[in-house]
Amino acid sequence: MPSTIPILRARRERRIEKRRKNEARTRNVLLSAGMILSLFVAALIIATAFAYVNLTRDLPSIQILPVLLTPPDGLLLQPTRIYDRTGERVLFTFAPTDSPRRYIPLSETNPQHLPKSLADAVIAISDPNFYDHAGFTFSGVTSYESHPTLAQRLVSDLLLFDEPPSLRRALRERILAAQITAEFGRTQILEWHLNSANFGRHAFGVESAAQLYFGKSAAQLTDAESAILAAVSDSPSLNPHDAPQIALERGRETIQRMSALGLLSDQATNNALGESPLFQTPPPAQPQPAPAFVNLLLAQLDSQFPRARIERGGLNVVSTLDYDLQRQSSCVAAFYAARLAGLPDPLIECDSLRFLPALPPSVTIPDSSASAIVTNPKNGQVLAVVGETFQAQETPLVGAHRPGSALDAFIHLTGFTRGLSPASLIWDIPGRTSIPNFDGEYHGPMRLRVALANDYPAPAAQVLSQMGPENVEKITSSFGIARDEDLSLMGAAGAFGVFAREGVYFGREADDAFTPVTILKVEGSDGSIWLDWTTPQAKPVVTPALAYLMNRALSDESAREGALRDSNVLNVNRPAAVKLGQTADTLDAWTIGYTPSRVVVVWAGSRAPGDLSPRVTAVLWNALMQIASQNLPVEDWSLPPGVSVVNVCDPSGMLPTPDCPNVVNEVFLNGNEPLHPDTMYRRVAVNRETGLLATVFTLPQLIEERVYFVVPAEARAWAESAGLAIPPTSYDVIQAPPINPDVNIASPELFSEVSGIVRITGAAAGGDFLSYRVLVGRGLNPREWVQVAEGSEPVTDGLLAEWNAEGLSGLYAVQLQVIRSDQRVDTAIIQVTVKEP
Repeated sequence: MPSTIPILRARRERRIEKRRKNEARTRNVLLSAGMILSLFVAALIIATAFAYVNLTRDLPSIQILPVLLTPPDGLLLQPTRIYDRTGERVLFTFAPTDSPRRYIPLSETNPQHLPKSLADAVIAISDPNFYDHAGFTFSGVTSYESHPTLAQRLVSDLLLFDEPPSLRRALRERILAAQITAEFGRTQILEWHLNSANFGRHAFGVESAAQLYFGKSAAQLTDAESAILAAVSDSPSLNPHDAPQIALERGRETIQRMSALGLLSDQATNNALGESPLFQTPPPAQPQPAPAFVNLLLAQLDSQFPRARIERGGLNVVSTLDYDLQRQSSCVAAFYAARLAGLPDPLIECDSLRFLPALPPSVTIPDSSASAIVTNPKNGQVLAVVGETFQAQETPLVGAHRPGSALDAFIHLTGFTRGLSPASLIWDIPGRTSIPNFDGEYHGPMRLRVALANDYPAPAAQVLSQMGPENVEKITSSFGIARDEDLSLMGAAGAFGVFAREGVYFGREADDAFTPVTILKVEGSDGSIWLDWTTPQAKPVVTPALAYLMNRALSDESAREGALRDSNVLNVNRPAAVKLGQTADTLDAWTIGYTPSRVVVVWAGSRAPGDLSPRVTAVLWNALMQIASQNLPVEDWSLPPGVSVVNVCDPSGMLPTPDCPNVVNEVFLNGNEPLHPDTMYRRVAVNRETGLLATVFTLPQLIEERVYFVVPAEARAWAESAGLAIPPTSYDVIQAPPINPDVNIASPELFSEVSGIVRITGAAAGGDFLSYRVLVGRGLNPREWVQVAEGSEPVTDGLLAEWNAEGLSGLYAVQLQVIRSDQRVDTAIIQVTVKEP
């Protein structure tokens, strides 16, 4: 029997080997897990480090705060002021008064110090845990507009104002809040907050607020007044001037909160609640020389900086406004609005009133208003803005209004890009479109420039139909405007300024839109440049050639008709292009005109249909353009490459013929010039006694050639109703002459039908016979004759000629001429109709 020892040994070795493998596997797993964990921790550390570096990158220095908030002379950041383009005249100040802002400390060692109750009230309502946290709290970290501590408010208002709300900004805000708390201490932060907080009505700092609302220094505030101002600093819009009752109630709530936090004794609480603070009367509004302009400027400034930072102060904004031009424009507009409303002239001095033409006779619109803008298209700068002026009172409003036909120029411009020109013929007659003209009349055939110059919407509707609305909208949108949206004065000035500057839009891109500018530069109180728009941006929109076509069409005084021409209301003694516009209900009217150096846009509106028309707005436009241009040299648009000038016949726009009575210069893009002669003016032979078309049988002494305007069949009814001389359609009465036995055509017979080879027989004889010839000509009274045969021997009842009429059709005259030896000529004529076989 074999021994069991080897078997047991083998089993034991297998168990040991298995245990060793398990231990090795476990060890490997643990090592792998440890390595993975280590790598994860390392990656987390690296990621955290990178995140922190990214979070703290470009953090503003906290040392800015002492510079801004602890001035050595005791004067805080002074109010932001808006100046005219010279930097000398103030247009607007972000402050209730022009008094300097003063810094008042908290320290009781200073004779003029802030009351402790004020500091306690601010802590109670704005940061109850002020003395317990490190300057920040993670509460509300995802509410990006929330700044729950005083330190965070300082950081948000003065250090991170230009960063958009985000989680990154919220974390950076807390980092900086911790830094300034550690660096400057809580007392300093509280003092800075009180001297820089917004208390509404452009009052920043508690000293300005105390003077505004209570008429006293902040050092003299009572507990109740301190509580009211503390509440106002938390919600500036609920201030004693805008919401007096709510301000009182919130002040009482603050007193009760101070009492609950132990910041105010019971006796002091009762005394404060028993007070009845008296609020100062709001100061009168500051006179503003350009309120509407300031509103436009602030809208552009808001796109660059938060309004809260602008209002806080320390900035000087130099605008594009021409102060003298603004003053004159507002003055003239006041007189214009008063006269339009039927009111007496305002009692103000107005040196520029001499530029204002008279309104159209018997035009009075009581509830009308008007506004205007003047820009420099060479740099896109706004020089003057007249807010909507109602009954001689200018308001800060500059709204957008319905464009009506004011933007029809872009319909025609689209046509110019697709082969049309200012010379293109358009028929303004019934049946061509359902859009009527504003005067209710049809004006017949005209060149496109005439339709443009006179604001005729019916021809524009025809061009729109030909070009397609989608193509017109594409062209219009490239100018930053839209035909189906309300039009602003800024938008109109910018768009038509493109034509003034030969196809280039000068201005600035803001909020994804190109627009004229109202700002030259923004400077900080330390002289630093925050914004510099003195150099304009340029955006090519259309070619100089296309712009020239539009300029020539809109500036053509000879193309204007009726009252526009007779009144000279668009004549400003220099080349000026003008586009008129109005709505069908006569509630909105526009005059948009420009020279190479100035663009003037005038809008007027009424609440009830009446006599409002572009002729009314043209009166104010004329005055403003003359005022804006009075010290400028006269300029015109020079002929650019790609444009040719050609003499054409008006109104066809085709090459002139000797019969054309009106030859004009027209402009064309190279390659679009006319190639064919005019066909609208035609010389016609008529019987002067009957007025009918002459025939070969009309006595020569009765034939008279007249030039007629030829219209298509669809326009004939309009032409007759308009009294237009049009050619007759009937022929003179045909009477066959007596037969001469020596000179006659026997065959074919008079008025017969012929075809192919036509045998012409008859007689060509008589005394003194020398020769004969046979001629044919097309029509009843041919202008041209073709000889088909001749002979030198007399013919009596024989063959005179064989005429090959193959390929011909229609009415023809056949003429036999017999020449006598004394050079007399006897004739015989018949009329035949050639039929195709």
